[in-house]
Amino acid sequence: MQLDIRLPIGLLFSLLGALLAGFGLIANKGNLERSLGLNVNLWWGIVMLIFGVVMFLFGRRGTATARLTEESPEGMKIEELEHRMGLEK
Repeated sequence: MQLDIRLPIGLLFSLLGALLAGFGLIANKGNLERSLGLNVNLWWGIVMLIFGVVMFLFGRRGTATARLTEESPEGMKIEELEHRMGLEK
């Protein structure tokens, strides 16, 4: 299975951030007095939403596939070096 962990983390943070930001938009304005006039739910919801989107985009951009040693240039160089040194079985 080739699931990048950034995908579900990004989706989770995006969903929770959107819910928290939405709650911050519709919440009672009387609660702002306890947080010095800042809408903490709105701001942390936006932060979580941005983090989730960034994680999701990085997960979509990156690949989680490994190449065989014989197919990569680095692997071929290592194989050649091991062959010259007599380290192969």
